[in-house]
Amino acid sequence: MGRAFEYRKASKMKRWSAMAKNFTRAGKEIAMAVKTGGPNPDSNAKLRIVIQNAKGFSMPKDKIEAAIKRASSREEKDYAEASYEGYGPFGVAIFVECATDNSTRTVANVRHYFSKMGGSLGTSGSLEFIFDRKAVFRLKNEGLDLDELELELIDHGLDKIELDEEEIIIYTNFQDFGTMQSALDARGLEILSSNIQRIPTTTKALDDEQAEVIIKLIDMLEEDDDVMNVYHNME
Repeated sequence: MGRAFEYRKASKMKRWSAMAKNFTRAGKEIAMAVKTGGPNPDSNAKLRIVIQNAKGFSMPKDKIEAAIKRASSREEKDYAEASYEGYGPFGVAIFVECATDNSTRTVANVRHYFSKMGGSLGTSGSLEFIFDRKAVFRLKNEGLDLDELELELIDHGLDKIELDEEEIIIYTNFQDFGTMQSALDARGLEILSSNIQRIPTTTKALDDEQAEVIIKLIDMLEEDDDVMNVYHNME
């Protein structure tokens, strides 16, 4: 399968084991949701989704509650969302989403990672034509009929439905996020996670050695505390 495959496998295992990193990111998402919509998930849809996703990677209930309480206090930092677009080596497009309390620090770090690996940051909007924004829902597959589910969800913005081992993945345009969320909730389906992702419209084929370089850059970005998501169009 090649060195790139083995590197990806090792990289994934490293990320999966970094639970503290996931909890830190979830804490930031909770803080931003509480600051904008309040601490009650019943009346704050964004917070409800963030909590749902935190549970999806086994964040304990007491940590979630502590994060909500902390976010409700005046001592909690204010985080702002920021995104950076650029090209890594070999023409691979990379989109970085961040949550930061110091944008000067964040952009300097992101620029450094790109530069160190032979890439460069671009201007805002320069990669819009390469990535489509999609709402992505992961459901627990409990013997559901995919054909029947597809028919039921078409009127709620369904774009595509896939089966991934024990999960069902549903894609819709990001504008239909709330509509699809409500439709899934109304059917009593267990949503493991739901978020907005950037899906590449075109991909870049690389050889194993080139892929390793891009993966190293992605790892650098993902290890930064301010970075929430990294998207790329490497095949």
